[in-house]
Amino acid sequence: MISLKSAREIEVMRRANIIVAEILQELKQRVAPGITTLELDAVAEDLTLKKKAIPAFKGYAVGGRIFPCCLCVSINEEIVHGIPSARALREGDIVGLDFGVVYEGFYGDSAVTVGVGNVSEQARRLMAVTELSLHKGIEQLQVGKRLGDLGAAVQGVAESAGYSVVRAFVGHGIGKKLHEEPPVPNYGEPDRGLRLKEGMVLAIEPMDGRR
Repeated sequence: MISLKSAREIEVMRRANIIVAEILQELKQRVAPGITTLELDAVAEDLTLKKKAIPAFKGYAVGGRIFPCCLCVSINEEIVHGIPSARALREGDIVGLDFGVVYEGFYGDSAVTVGVGNVSEQARRLMAVTELSLHKGIEQLQVGKRLGDLGAAVQGVAESAGYSVVRAFVGHGIGKKLHEEPPVPNYGEPDRGLRLKEGMVLAIEPMDGRR
């Protein structure tokens, strides 16, 4: 069942996601050669508690396992759901920081990919194309459009640049639960699929890679 949010609920979710954005901005500034992903996780947890929120991922059950940390940290060829560890970031890495909070009963969830120090031109291009595909997907979030329009927009940007989209993982609805209906694929056909309605809140999660 798809949950349509009221204006009040969307305002609470807006505040939750402001917290997420502020913490991700702080984490971006701390990304540098030598810092470990566990250190980044500790920063995320400390800032979350200071903002009177709850880490969304820590203790979350996924795939029959309990996620042990506040932050998902995925380095280089890792796609998503990387677990923080004593591994130190190195010059030239690209690192995905996926983070969420619970605030006043609602979830906020976002991610950003950051270059560590000087990264290759190929890495910069991949990050730029993926970010553009996100914005093109967001442009499709209009009442009356369909999920296929969103997916096709993301897919079109990636494939026109010579990349492919990851199909094994998709975005999702979000609200009082971290993962709600509907699934939000990064591929699709225009004017196909579920029609978008006022009050739907979606997490769009483009993941691009080489063909």
